[in-house]
Amino acid sequence: MTEARRAFTVAAVQMRSTDDRKRNLDAAEAFAAEAAAGGADVIAFPENVADLRAEGAARPPAESASGPTAARFAAMAVRHRAFVLAGTIALRDTRRRKRLNASLLFAPDGSLAALYRKMHLFDVAIPGRAEFRESATIAAGDAPVVADTPLGVFGLSICYDLRFPELYRHLALAGAAVLFVPSAFTAYTGRAHWTALLRARAIENLAYVVAPAQSGRHAPGRVSYGHTCVVDPWGRVIAERPRGPGVSFARIDLARVARLRRELPVLRHVRRALLSRRPVSG
Repeated sequence: MTEARRAFTVAAVQMRSTDDRKRNLDAAEAFAAEAAAGGADVIAFPENVADLRAEGAARPPAESASGPTAARFAAMAVRHRAFVLAGTIALRDTRRRKRLNASLLFAPDGSLAALYRKMHLFDVAIPGRAEFRESATIAAGDAPVVADTPLGVFGLSICYDLRFPELYRHLALAGAAVLFVPSAFTAYTGRAHWTALLRARAIENLAYVVAPAQSGRHAPGRVSYGHTCVVDPWGRVIAERPRGPGVSFARIDLARVARLRRELPVLRHVRRALLSRRPVSG
């Protein structure tokens, strides 16, 4: 495991992406520059950063992990000498006739440090509130992903994954001290659950949670909650942007994570067998 720095600055970017890919990527470039000017060591973008459309609308062709959209974010990492998380972009799935909703982490030299494919797909039917079937066009990933970086161990996840605490437990047990959740949470579910779930994942795992979000109206019938957040390992929201595009900064203190995990050793007390064991009837 790489020896990590004890503290660094993260910038979580909130956007209102639409079907205008050029506009979205130009906005991302500007926010990356703002984040770098503010001293960010990590710049994290939300889900669907390059393209966000109405449910059921035609999508542009998916790309490879070395395609032009990914290359824009790799170039940002080099230009600003920072880690850059391309919230999610649509990648080609070479095995199935679907796409992958993938989060790509680029290192300051532009190399791909980690690639995570969204495991839990947003198939919900709340009449008149939130009706989506992500699995119609997206293939689910099949493995948790951590990135062992010079800044620390990062755990990757995406949006709807937030409702599945077992994923974050796996990431924490693999050493992750910072959990990323790039999202496009719906306005309806976000109002009720977003902050509560982010705080729960932080508290359960004594980890920082960095959640860059989409905000506002993207297309008819598609509105995101916003409220980009950074939550500390004690469950306190230390940075938040309720609405509108912009950048939120937070200081990540890994020494504090280590201290809290010593004082409240929940990860040592995990009964790992329970992660895969079925309940006994009785």
